[in-house]
Amino acid sequence: MSKSMKRVRAALEAAGVASEIVEMAAETRTAQQAAEAAGCEIDQIAKSIVFRDEASGRAVLFLTAGGNRVDDAKASALVGAPLGKADAALIRAQTGFAIGGVSPVGHLTAIRAFLDPRLSDFPVIWAAAGTPRHIFSISPQDLLRLTQAQVADFTG
Repeated sequence: MSKSMKRVRAALEAAGVASEIVEMAAETRTAQQAAEAAGCEIDQIAKSIVFRDEASGRAVLFLTAGGNRVDDAKASALVGAPLGKADAALIRAQTGFAIGGVSPVGHLTAIRAFLDPRLSDFPVIWAAAGTPRHIFSISPQDLLRLTQAQVADFTG
């Protein structure tokens, strides 16, 4: 088991969330791939989209339903600063994950997070478990509790 996946499992267990990490036969780098692998609707996939807060240089996490896109202007307004592209080095340094497997939980450092309200429309959602081939299921309420995200409209 990878170090990344171990951190995800440890975060789930520490929070008392009973969720099995599932290895998919194919990569789940995109929301569409993950939905097909999990056998669910695309909006049941919680995408982890990371931006760079240009004022602080820190990563900011937007957890959005798989079929939605982050609106840059809305996201910047929520953060209160311009947002830029988070490169692979920033994402790895602050979350501990590689692009394509960024989990919403188990980060190396605390990260400011926002959650798409669309994810709350489902009893169960799926998210990356630290690798491009592993996902886990979780209730939107548990994901909100674990990430301490702010529910907000940032999609367009």
